[in-house]
Amino acid sequence: MEPVLIVAIVFGGVVLGLVVIGSTILMAIKILKGDMSRKAQRLQTEEARVLQEIHQGLERMESRLEALETILFDKKGKKIP
Repeated sequence: MEPVLIVAIVFGGVVLGLVVIGSTILMAIKILKGDMSRKAQRLQTEEARVLQEIHQGLERMESRLEALETILFDKKGKKIP
């Protein structure tokens, strides 16, 4: 083999290795940093809004249930002399 070809193959391998290592490090930093795309941020915002609505609905249901329990216990108390 020609020495120039060997040098080119070695140099290409080194460059390719550096690119792979660099991109791996960048992806690890991005994952650890928690950088999200705009679409992911919108989805997270929408999910938080839906969870808040569910929580508010459950709180209203709890207060209604307490009111019904009060009504039922008051009726039972009046019937028993």
